[in-house]
Amino acid sequence: MNSLMAARNAILNQNNALQDIAKNAGLGGPGQTSAPKETAGSDSFSTQLTSALQEVNKLQKTAEEGMKSYQMGETNDVAAVMLAKHKASLGFESTLQVRNKLLSAYKDIMNMSV
Repeated sequence: MNSLMAARNAILNQNNALQDIAKNAGLGGPGQTSAPKETAGSDSFSTQLTSALQEVNKLQKTAEEGMKSYQMGETNDVAAVMLAKHKASLGFESTLQVRNKLLSAYKDIMNMSV
């Protein structure tokens, strides 16, 4: 039981550290390069999801372009290339987790008896 609580505390500490890093880097959330925008009530879930996916796609394209320019010798800024790659990776992983949660919720709803 103590090892379970220790593992839980370690995960919570890592989560807090990642949130602090995101705040210091100016990230509002997965795939966002600034603080979350105030959304109007008229924005639908599909609109927000599409916007988030486009942002992740843009991050991946930026990382790919940075890697290509580094490989071609057009830039020597390894840190910027690695940072762009890491942002794209985090955005993709977050998108994957959201997809998994949505599928899980859909399966739970479909398994409900009426």
